[in-house]
Amino acid sequence: MALLKTDVLVVGGGLAGIITALEALRAGQRVVLVDRDTQERFGGLALWAFGGMALVGTPLQARKKIVDSPERAFADWMRFGELDPDDTHAVAWARHYVERSRADVHDWLQAHGITFMPAVNWVERGRDSDGNTVPRYHVVWGTSRELTRRMIAALREAGANGSLTVLHRHRVTVLETTDGRMAGALALNETTGEEHRIDAPVVVLATGGLNGSHVETRRNWPVDRPRPAAMLNGAHPYADGAMHHAAETLGARIVRTGEMWNYAAGFPHPFPHFEGHGLSAIPCKSALWLDHTGRRIGPEPLVTGFDTHWLCQRVAEQERPWTWHLLNWRIAAKEFAISGAEHNPRIRDKQFLRFLKETLLGNHRLVRQMQAESTHFLVDDTLAGLADRMNALTCSHDVDPATLQATADAFDAHFAPGANPEDDPQIRRILHARQWGPDRLRTCKPAPLQQRGAGPYIAIHMQLITRKSLGGLRTDLHSRVLDADGAPIPGLYCVGEAAGFGGGGACGKRSLEGTFLPGCILTARAAAHAIVTGA
Repeated sequence: MALLKTDVLVVGGGLAGIITALEALRAGQRVVLVDRDTQERFGGLALWAFGGMALVGTPLQARKKIVDSPERAFADWMRFGELDPDDTHAVAWARHYVERSRADVHDWLQAHGITFMPAVNWVERGRDSDGNTVPRYHVVWGTSRELTRRMIAALREAGANGSLTVLHRHRVTVLETTDGRMAGALALNETTGEEHRIDAPVVVLATGGLNGSHVETRRNWPVDRPRPAAMLNGAHPYADGAMHHAAETLGARIVRTGEMWNYAAGFPHPFPHFEGHGLSAIPCKSALWLDHTGRRIGPEPLVTGFDTHWLCQRVAEQERPWTWHLLNWRIAAKEFAISGAEHNPRIRDKQFLRFLKETLLGNHRLVRQMQAESTHFLVDDTLAGLADRMNALTCSHDVDPATLQATADAFDAHFAPGANPEDDPQIRRILHARQWGPDRLRTCKPAPLQQRGAGPYIAIHMQLITRKSLGGLRTDLHSRVLDADGAPIPGLYCVGEAAGFGGGGACGKRSLEGTFLPGCILTARAAAHAIVTGA
């Protein structure tokens, strides 16, 4: 058995683990980082994420004349997340986030050469305007992949003097203690079978959430909420909760495990990286969201951008574990998008002119790509032909062509002479969204689905897709793991999603969206500061 001695052991090679290690190295600590994945995938889910961040009081907001403040953001956060005011640690982290996201995330990233796209997006407004009352969603120019790679480069530079050891393809199997304090861990090389003992007085858990394991997801699913019979996996497959339970044996508390940030519109990755791998679509606001029979889900239509938590519950309660998005090529070219770095090459590769062209003229490239690659992205010149394709995919006769035609006709009737399109709640939401410039660029002006020249028709077979855990190990503002009495477990820290992005669930039941990457950065920096200062 090989033996390593270090000052700080970081378990997990995602963004939170990398930044914890980086800040500790810069403060003169020796660090061993254990990463279960390959060197090429160092960075975890952040390497593949889109890179949206909810930030408060930024210069970009000021330039767009967006009046925001920590007080306003905190009020939005508490209301929309439905946080329990008595949940001291979660509330403290929520307040810390809104007060420090500008200085400790935005400004800190800019000092590392990270920039943001010149638009602030308005997401999660709430169905009754009870979410983000102003736009806060900033997008990293280069996506989260640029962010992650810059942080890895900084990590390598900080550890170039030999103070950093990174063990890829290693899995921590046991957390060790001596006299009630952390003493290190045992780690298994999953390639060779060799075992390492890592002696460290400080252990930082940065292993992600629980939703990478469907077993954990189903075990923790709230009994009072609908659960679909099948789901896709949009989380990291190694975020399986193993280290949560290892910490639990040491007295740690896992809280809010039933709170999850899933997405309602996923479809299988055409070239999956792991079993059940799904892509999270950014649903088209102008698409009709249908049940398995081709009928529009109602009475309140499903429209993205307002309340993802509610959308997931509506999708989960459907009779079958899938829904359909019905749209035409005109809508898809302007509105269809897939979350993540992989399918946003113009932003990922910083091709601004090409990005601008696709935004203004339509992203026909992505629509054609999905038509060619995904069996769940169906295209046909007629609604009857589309219904046949939908039934062939699901091996059923669920969608009657006459029903699908009637669904389209009922929607288009709102545009008939003498009709008022705003009688349809979906159209009202679209018009509301289009009042904000960036949404107007990416959202079609309402028009009949069967408008001449707007075809062909498209149906996308969607399923609920797991993403992030909103609960996790209970921590304080120093990212120290707390026991059942609220006392820190000496030497044990937890950061990022494993800590519910702070406190064991700083977001509550809902996120204002874009709170996850900043939550990783804030909890990581807090942990490193506490470790090196002895807080």
